[in-house]
Amino acid sequence: MEPQEAEELKEHAEHGAHEATMRPVAFTMAVLAVLVAVTTLLGHRAHTEAVLDQNKATDLWNFYQAHKIRANETELAQDLLGVVSLGDKDAAAKVAKSYADHEKKWADELKDEQKQADEMEAEVKRIEAHADRFDLAEAMLEIGLVITSVTLLTKSRIYWYLGLVFSAAGIVSAISAYL
Repeated sequence: MEPQEAEELKEHAEHGAHEATMRPVAFTMAVLAVLVAVTTLLGHRAHTEAVLDQNKATDLWNFYQAHKIRANETELAQDLLGVVSLGDKDAAAKVAKSYADHEKKWADELKDEQKQADEMEAEVKRIEAHADRFDLAEAMLEIGLVITSVTLLTKSRIYWYLGLVFSAAGIVSAISAYL
Protein backbone atom coordinates (compact mmCIF):
# COMPACT_ATOMS: atom_id res chain seq x y z
CA MET A 1 0.00 0.00 0.00
CA GLU A 2 1.37 3.34 -0.98
CA PRO A 3 1.61 6.24 1.47
CA GLN A 4 -0.79 8.26 -0.66
CA GLU A 5 -3.44 5.53 -0.46
CA ALA A 6 -2.98 5.27 3.28
CA GLU A 7 -3.48 9.01 3.62
CA GLU A 8 -6.64 8.85 1.50
CA LEU A 9 -8.01 6.03 3.64
CA LYS A 10 -7.25 8.01 6.77
CA GLU A 11 -9.03 11.10 5.38
CA HIS A 12 -11.97 8.97 4.29
CA ALA A 13 -12.23 7.43 7.77
CA GLU A 14 -12.06 10.86 9.40
CA HIS A 15 -14.71 12.18 7.01
CA GLY A 16 -16.97 9.20 7.77
CA ALA A 17 -16.51 9.75 11.50
CA HIS A 18 -17.37 13.42 11.07
CA GLU A 19 -20.50 12.51 9.09
CA ALA A 20 -21.56 10.14 11.86
CA THR A 21 -21.26 12.88 14.46
CA MET A 22 -23.39 15.22 12.32
CA ARG A 23 -26.19 12.70 11.73
CA PRO A 24 -28.09 13.67 14.90
CA VAL A 25 -27.87 17.31 13.84
CA ALA A 26 -29.22 16.54 10.37
CA PHE A 27 -31.98 14.39 11.85
CA THR A 28 -32.88 17.20 14.28
CA MET A 29 -33.10 19.62 11.37
CA ALA A 30 -35.44 17.28 9.49
CA VAL A 31 -37.71 16.94 12.53
CA LEU A 32 -37.69 20.70 13.10
CA ALA A 33 -38.61 21.31 9.46
CA VAL A 34 -41.63 19.03 9.86
CA LEU A 35 -42.62 20.75 13.12
CA VAL A 36 -42.35 24.16 11.46
CA ALA A 37 -44.62 23.00 8.64
CA VAL A 38 -47.22 21.54 11.02
CA THR A 39 -47.16 24.58 13.29
CA THR A 40 -47.50 26.92 10.31
CA LEU A 41 -50.51 24.97 9.08
CA LEU A 42 -52.15 25.03 12.51
CA GLY A 43 -51.50 28.77 12.81
CA HIS A 44 -53.05 29.48 9.43
CA ARG A 45 -56.11 27.41 10.28
CA ALA A 46 -56.52 29.23 13.59
CA HIS A 47 -56.30 32.61 11.85
CA THR A 48 -58.89 31.49 9.29
CA GLU A 49 -61.20 30.32 12.06
CA ALA A 50 -60.81 33.68 13.81
CA VAL A 51 -61.74 35.55 10.62
CA LEU A 52 -64.79 33.37 10.03
CA ASP A 53 -65.95 33.76 13.62
CA GLN A 54 -65.40 37.51 13.43
CA ASN A 55 -67.72 37.54 10.41
CA LYS A 56 -70.31 35.62 12.43
CA ALA A 57 -69.96 38.10 15.29
CA THR A 58 -70.43 40.98 12.85
CA ASP A 59 -73.56 39.32 11.49
CA LEU A 60 -74.90 38.91 15.03
CA TRP A 61 -74.25 42.58 15.80
CA ASN A 62 -75.97 43.60 12.56
CA PHE A 63 -78.96 41.43 13.45
CA TYR A 64 -79.01 43.03 16.92
CA GLN A 65 -78.90 46.54 15.43
CA ALA A 66 -81.72 45.76 13.00
CA HIS A 67 -83.90 44.56 15.86
CA LYS A 68 -82.92 47.57 17.96
CA ILE A 69 -83.99 49.91 15.15
CA ARG A 70 -87.26 48.02 14.74
CA ALA A 71 -87.89 48.24 18.49
CA ASN A 72 -87.20 51.99 18.46
CA GLU A 73 -89.56 52.53 15.54
CA THR A 74 -92.28 50.57 17.34
CA GLU A 75 -91.76 52.69 20.44
CA LEU A 76 -92.07 55.85 18.34
CA ALA A 77 -95.27 54.56 16.73
CA GLN A 78 -96.65 53.75 20.18
CA ASP A 79 -95.79 57.26 21.39
CA LEU A 80 -97.44 58.75 18.33
CA LEU A 81 -100.60 56.73 18.95
CA GLY A 82 -100.66 58.07 22.49
CA VAL A 83 -100.66 61.64 21.25
CA VAL A 84 -102.91 61.41 18.22
CA SER A 85 -106.62 61.16 18.87
CA LEU A 86 -108.39 58.54 16.86
CA GLY A 87 -112.09 58.16 16.34
CA ASP A 88 -112.08 54.49 17.33
CA LYS A 89 -110.66 54.36 20.86
CA ASP A 90 -110.96 50.56 21.07
CA ALA A 91 -108.96 50.04 17.87
CA ALA A 92 -106.33 52.53 19.06
CA ALA A 93 -106.05 50.73 22.41
CA LYS A 94 -105.75 47.38 20.64
CA VAL A 95 -102.98 48.67 18.35
CA ALA A 96 -101.20 50.30 21.30
CA LYS A 97 -101.36 47.03 23.25
CA SER A 98 -100.00 45.17 20.23
CA TYR A 99 -97.08 47.60 20.01
CA ALA A 100 -96.44 47.26 23.74
CA ASP A 101 -96.44 43.45 23.44
CA HIS A 102 -93.99 43.60 20.54
CA GLU A 103 -91.80 46.03 22.43
CA LYS A 104 -91.63 43.72 25.46
CA LYS A 105 -90.90 40.68 23.28
CA TRP A 106 -88.18 42.49 21.36
CA ALA A 107 -86.57 43.77 24.56
CA ASP A 108 -86.06 40.15 25.66
CA GLU A 109 -84.82 39.14 22.22
CA LEU A 110 -82.40 42.05 22.14
CA LYS A 111 -80.84 40.89 25.41
CA ASP A 112 -80.37 37.39 24.00
CA GLU A 113 -78.94 38.70 20.73
CA GLN A 114 -76.52 40.98 22.54
CA LYS A 115 -75.42 38.07 24.73
CA GLN A 116 -74.82 35.88 21.65
CA ALA A 117 -72.82 38.61 19.93
CA ASP A 118 -70.73 39.21 23.06
CA GLU A 119 -70.06 35.46 23.37
CA MET A 120 -68.97 35.29 19.74
CA GLU A 121 -66.63 38.24 20.27
CA ALA A 122 -65.09 36.44 23.26
CA GLU A 123 -64.67 33.32 21.12
CA VAL A 124 -62.89 35.37 18.45
CA LYS A 125 -60.47 36.73 21.06
CA ARG A 126 -59.81 33.20 22.35
CA ILE A 127 -59.10 31.89 18.86
CA GLU A 128 -56.84 34.87 18.06
CA ALA A 129 -54.82 34.14 21.21
CA HIS A 130 -54.64 30.51 20.06
CA ALA A 131 -53.34 31.63 16.64
CA ASP A 132 -50.81 33.97 18.26
CA ARG A 133 -49.37 31.03 20.22
CA PHE A 134 -48.94 29.10 16.98
CA ASP A 135 -47.24 32.12 15.38
CA LEU A 136 -44.80 32.33 18.28
CA ALA A 137 -44.20 28.58 18.08
CA GLU A 138 -43.52 28.84 14.36
CA ALA A 139 -41.02 31.65 14.86
CA MET A 140 -39.20 29.84 17.67
CA LEU A 141 -39.01 26.59 15.68
CA GLU A 142 -37.68 28.44 12.64
CA ILE A 143 -35.04 30.15 14.76
CA GLY A 144 -34.12 26.78 16.26
CA LEU A 145 -33.86 25.25 12.78
CA VAL A 146 -31.59 28.02 11.49
CA ILE A 147 -29.34 27.97 14.56
CA THR A 148 -29.14 24.18 14.37
CA SER A 149 -28.11 24.39 10.71
CA VAL A 150 -25.17 26.58 11.72
CA THR A 151 -23.79 23.47 13.43
CA LEU A 152 -23.18 21.89 10.02
CA LEU A 153 -21.15 24.91 8.91
CA THR A 154 -19.13 25.49 12.06
CA LYS A 155 -18.88 21.89 13.31
CA SER A 156 -19.51 23.30 16.78
CA ARG A 157 -22.22 21.47 18.75
CA ILE A 158 -23.00 24.54 20.86
CA TYR A 159 -25.23 25.76 18.02
CA TRP A 160 -27.07 22.45 17.99
CA TYR A 161 -27.78 22.76 21.71
CA LEU A 162 -28.83 26.41 21.34
CA GLY A 163 -31.12 25.44 18.46
CA LEU A 164 -32.66 22.74 20.62
CA VAL A 165 -33.42 25.33 23.32
CA PHE A 166 -35.25 27.58 20.85
CA SER A 167 -37.04 24.58 19.40
CA ALA A 168 -38.16 23.44 22.84
CA ALA A 169 -39.56 26.92 23.47
CA GLY A 170 -41.46 26.65 20.17
CA ILE A 171 -42.85 23.25 21.07
CA VAL A 172 -43.97 24.54 24.48
CA SER A 173 -45.69 27.49 22.78
CA ALA A 174 -47.49 25.19 20.35
CA ILE A 175 -48.64 22.91 23.16
CA SER A 176 -49.80 25.90 25.22
CA ALA A 177 -52.13 26.86 22.36
CA TYR A 178 -54.17 23.80 23.23
CA LEU A 179 -54.20 24.46 26.96
